[in-house]
Amino acid sequence: MNRCSVIPCLVILFLGTGFVVAAQKKTANSAPAAVFAQDKGKFTIQLDGRTVGHEDFEIAPSNGGWLARGTTDLKAPDSPATRVTGSLTLQPDGAPISYEWLSQAEKTNGAHILFANGVAKITLEMQGARPFEQDMTFGSPLIAVLDNNLYYQYAVLARIYDWSKPGPQSLPVLIPQELTPGSITVASAGPATSGGKSYDALRVSTSDLEVVLYLDSNHRLMRLEVPSAKVSVTRE
Repeated sequence: MNRCSVIPCLVILFLGTGFVVAAQKKTANSAPAAVFAQDKGKFTIQLDGRTVGHEDFEIAPSNGGWLARGTTDLKAPDSPATRVTGSLTLQPDGAPISYEWLSQAEKTNGAHILFANGVAKITLEMQGARPFEQDMTFGSPLIAVLDNNLYYQYAVLARIYDWSKPGPQSLPVLIPQELTPGSITVASAGPATSGGKSYDALRVSTSDLEVVLYLDSNHRLMRLEVPSAKVSVTRE
């Protein structure tokens, strides 16, 4: 697969396989019935203080569930311009129903994924190649979809997190562009300050990296930081 910028490599490292998780396992039954709220906005993506991209996103009701979608335009140093789009259809409790992504850089690649009973049925379409099909099985239908360069999906993750139980929670995760399954630990970090503003913080952890989500009082994602990689994503 094409790793055309610093940001995809970061996300691949962060969300790769072999995660070490020390948390209780969360199931679909533990998620509240109505976890989402309508949201729309734009993120600025920075690497070491330099702006390398923007993402437009929206989370809205759709056919009795929710549709979360975003489009990111990236231009990292020494890399070609890349546009990636992702559309994630969700049940009211946050379990994914379907996901589609399209990446346009030197080549155009994409995929369509259907989720049912903890199984992801993936149809991958790579430019110049025949469609490829693969099934992945997870231990729970409540799967976090965290794809490369689509940060609105962390806003979805902040909603899926069960705030009534603020301790560490474990979730299976899928990175569709890499066909990579794994696990993450999500935990409330309490009140936090960034850029002179106060937020509720949520830590997303693996054995290798930590990502901090900064949320407003309504649990909307306002800022995302990966301190060890000098990456930040800020709502405009």
